[in-house]
Amino acid sequence: FHYYNTTMKFSTIAVFAAVLGSANGFAINKPTAMARGISTTGLKMSTEVEVSTKEALQVAANEARGLAMDSIAAAHSGHMGLPLGCGEIGAVLYGSQMSYNPKDTEWVNRDRFILSAGHGSMFLYSWLNLAGYDLPIDELKNFRQHHSQTPGHPEFPNSEHSTPGIECTTGPLGAGVANAVGHAASAKMAAAKYNTEEHTIFDHHIYVLAGDGCFQEGVSAEAACFAAHEGLDNLVVLYDSNEVTLDKMAEYTQSEDIMKRYDAYGWETFEIDGHDLDTVEATIAAAKASKNGKPKFIKCNTIIGKGMEETEGTNAAHGEAGVPYVDKAKVNIGLPEGEQWYVSEGTREFFDGVQAKNKAVYDAWQDTYAAWKEANPDMAKELEDAVADNVPAAEDMIADIPETGAEAAEATRVSGIFAINEVSKRVPNYVSGSADLHGSTRNYIADGGNFGVGFDKSYAGKNLYFGIREHAMGAILNGFGYHGIFKASGSTFAVFVDYFRPTIRVASLAELNRVSYILTHDSIGVGEDGPTHQPVETVSGLRVFPNLDVYRPADAEETVAAYVSSVTRKEGPTALILSRQNLDQNTAVPAMERRAGALKGAYVAKKEEGDLDVIIIATGSEVQHALKAAEDIPGARVVSMPCMEAYERQTEEYKESVLPSTCTKRIAMEAGVSGLWYKYASKVVGVDRFGMSAPGDIVMKELGMTPENLSAKIAEM
Repeated sequence: FHYYNTTMKFSTIAVFAAVLGSANGFAINKPTAMARGISTTGLKMSTEVEVSTKEALQVAANEARGLAMDSIAAAHSGHMGLPLGCGEIGAVLYGSQMSYNPKDTEWVNRDRFILSAGHGSMFLYSWLNLAGYDLPIDELKNFRQHHSQTPGHPEFPNSEHSTPGIECTTGPLGAGVANAVGHAASAKMAAAKYNTEEHTIFDHHIYVLAGDGCFQEGVSAEAACFAAHEGLDNLVVLYDSNEVTLDKMAEYTQSEDIMKRYDAYGWETFEIDGHDLDTVEATIAAAKASKNGKPKFIKCNTIIGKGMEETEGTNAAHGEAGVPYVDKAKVNIGLPEGEQWYVSEGTREFFDGVQAKNKAVYDAWQDTYAAWKEANPDMAKELEDAVADNVPAAEDMIADIPETGAEAAEATRVSGIFAINEVSKRVPNYVSGSADLHGSTRNYIADGGNFGVGFDKSYAGKNLYFGIREHAMGAILNGFGYHGIFKASGSTFAVFVDYFRPTIRVASLAELNRVSYILTHDSIGVGEDGPTHQPVETVSGLRVFPNLDVYRPADAEETVAAYVSSVTRKEGPTALILSRQNLDQNTAVPAMERRAGALKGAYVAKKEEGDLDVIIIATGSEVQHALKAAEDIPGARVVSMPCMEAYERQTEEYKESVLPSTCTKRIAMEAGVSGLWYKYASKVVGVDRFGMSAPGDIVMKELGMTPENLSAKIAEM
């Protein structure tokens, strides 16, 4: 195995508890009397003995349990079950098997650990502290408190939190498994793109710890299928199988053989005693070494709440029900009585050794990188720009991209073909994929190749085929964003966004600007497919997410600006809402003016010819109707507002120039629900009902999306 040949000093009671604990082996839900009945009478806490590294790992596992117990007890809030049940898994990962450098948390070739079961966050915070990350004990004491670095669920560094060592905001259960698949796909892509025969820059692994709830959620199943199909053998999933869910024992709601399920997907599977250090060590090492084209699934049989005899092995151990028993439990596992947030000198010394070992690996990699950079300066610049998220400024990019030259009416999804390929030329780390709809969403990157294994695919491909797995697509895109090298977009019909809405929410919360969504067939204009496929509430439903920009462009030039904005903004993700039906081109306004105006979220698409009397605000396919309605109204100004969020970020001076406060006679038009538009207008022509099955132009006419109806509504004002 990979234990270090070193000795450390620990208290005798801790060693006895560690040795007895590791000797006990595994028992489902019920620890043996031997584990519960350790006698500490007569032992002197100051006595120190030299112990093997294996015993050091067991002591560290128990001290990590103690940190979690003390923090949850102090907060009177949290989840003890996983941190106590997975101590040995954490010890092996952070104390032996993972390659990382806590002094350089953004090292691109570090192994990544993702906690899909995010409620067990004190597991992660405890191990980050022990492993030497800049997460001091005081932050553990401040668990779940305002402005702490230890929020209730782990959060990827953003404007609210900058906790080192957190690789994902996983959010709801199961999403972390799919995020890990995204990490693994991104790592494979990076290796294919940047490794050379002479130098290996990327060869790291992705580890994810997940529980029963994660595997009951469908998103993990979707992502697992994708991972196996594309041969992501750099991914190791550790299943904390403790036979418990929150309400009941797991058998109350599940009876499947999960090992057979993952075998059927095409994973390499293992089943082990999750408390046996030898077995955990050997199995993770074997999983890392196996390059057979199969992701790894390790079922770790564990005891939830291990060490707290009053709750262990039951669903009561899941949350904070064990708080009253913390002091007793800590003594039972060998921690000094009466001490809180205790970490022994031996454990600190042990992890000093781990850091030294990892630093040697890190330094050797730096030497390799320097040689690779010297041999491949252009490739190195591209990689360093990708990691630093250096892209041309939006204003420069829209000026550099040639005008589309579009004059005939054209669907904005079709306009997107030009836009995405021009963006890809200028942002080489931009990749895109689709949930089985490339032919309709039109976001294929020409000459980019296809990602994966088999057929015409390779890991260097820029086009991802997610299959009909929208939820997994959203979570995998987030994984790409978290991994920190590529910018990734994914496409489907707008109405299907509800299948992966949770992943958009988390991307927005995590401020993942590397992620964008291409959502076509944007309204009742979809037509014959009927109301099941005609979004009316969808676009407004996306606009209410904080940090998410929602662009609904009105023509080809606005579409270019929307794509450019999606790869240049820094504050969060972007959703591009594109039409199925053809839209007129507003050629009365120069192309570059339309692009510049769209970047600002709103601009004057037609200036009034006389005194300003009425402002018509529209977006997407309704701008053409607004322009036609304004032809007979000399005092009418038309404002195209492709992105409310971008408009709201402009200066007050600019906003006043577009929507002057002196003109309160305003009307807005969109082929969707009307509610949000009342912020800008006193009257709204919208669609506050579901659509109907008929040709798109008929549906539009029947539901009032015409210039004639708009003119009539203006006349009523």
